[in-house]
Amino acid sequence: MTTYGLLLFPGTEELDFVGPWEVFCASSMVLDAGERVVTIAEKPGVVRCAKGLEIVAQHGFADHPALDVLLVPGGRGTRKEVENPALLDWIRRVATDCTWVTSVCTGSLLLHAAGPGRDARLATHWSFEDTLEARGARVVRDARWVHDGKIVSSQGVSAGIDMSLWLIGQIVSPEHAREVQRYIQYDPAPPYQEEA
Repeated sequence: MTTYGLLLFPGTEELDFVGPWEVFCASSMVLDAGERVVTIAEKPGVVRCAKGLEIVAQHGFADHPALDVLLVPGGRGTRKEVENPALLDWIRRVATDCTWVTSVCTGSLLLHAAGPGRDARLATHWSFEDTLEARGARVVRDARWVHDGKIVSSQGVSAGIDMSLWLIGQIVSPEHAREVQRYIQYDPAPPYQEEA
């Protein structure tokens, strides 16, 4: 049984964690194997996200179950949380025992600052690549997600869904990931493609 932990903090970008949450929960439903998906913040309770959505963190840093997968989302809140020693220390400690440590968007800033992402190649939102690189990170540009050892990072927002599907393909099987992709009807076809 895999336990997925999704970090929350004030200013978290909503889809950065809700997209992966949907993939991980759908994976558990398809498997019918009792996998757990939990939300964790510094203290349990309501967390106000970047665009105003309020989510209840089920656990605090002191009372969550052991995690197999850690997901660190991005959002404007990362600029403040990168100075939060309690959060950075928690990421550092929890990442040690996780099989997979992941980030979406500017969550890579927190992975890098906390330590687990310091020696890894990282992806982040295109508008944040220069900033992250200036902090000493090894940024991979133009990649939806990057896998480097047990660190998996992705670009912004919807790229977290792609990364999460890839991840459950590694944890269970590619066939299972395809079944989950079909179940959630994830078949992106944006109406306004970038002009050539």
